[in-house]
Amino acid sequence: MNLKQLKARVTYQTILLAAYALIASALLGVADLNTRDVIKLRQEEDLKASLVQVVPAELFDNDLVKDAVAVPADSDLGTGETLVYLARKQGEITAAAFQLTAPDGYSGNIKMIMGLNRNGEVLGVRVIAHAETPGLGDKIEVSKSDWILNFNGRSIHNLTVKEWAVKKDGGIFDQFSGATITPRAVVNTIYKGLLFFDKHKSELFN
Repeated sequence: MNLKQLKARVTYQTILLAAYALIASALLGVADLNTRDVIKLRQEEDLKASLVQVVPAELFDNDLVKDAVAVPADSDLGTGETLVYLARKQGEITAAAFQLTAPDGYSGNIKMIMGLNRNGEVLGVRVIAHAETPGLGDKIEVSKSDWILNFNGRSIHNLTVKEWAVKKDGGIFDQFSGATITPRAVVNTIYKGLLFFDKHKSELFN
């Protein structure tokens, strides 16, 4: 094969590879466009399913997912903008819910969603994502244990700062046998979420 033939072959292969890459990119783009709406719908369904677990159905007649207010970054939660979902009954705001993340779980972030009534009392908390140890830290899931239900009815007004801790740290909440880090992270973050809500309650409900 002479130099001219070699150059022609290299050029042909380059064009062929570029064509394959272009076709692959086009197919990926089409697939993304076709699945984007489906993914968004599924995410909204998952969010709605979580919200109805922390806000009782009798407290709202609106679409919680679509009735949300963005609250700017807050030091209590240590996150960026927080979306607060408002529950309304006949137009009146009855409760609020928002997501929060404990960054100091045993195996990383613990994502939760919490619902509160107008008085700042917990209506419900659910863990929606975590990587805690099965059989130990995963007891924060309501499907594995009723531990997370102990927050119902609690607030920063009916418990002292000291009581907002696991028993090992002088608080009132149980820790798990062999796993204190996980419940400690959850308790601390829920308390910070309550502080966040108390700070912004007037602007949310007005």
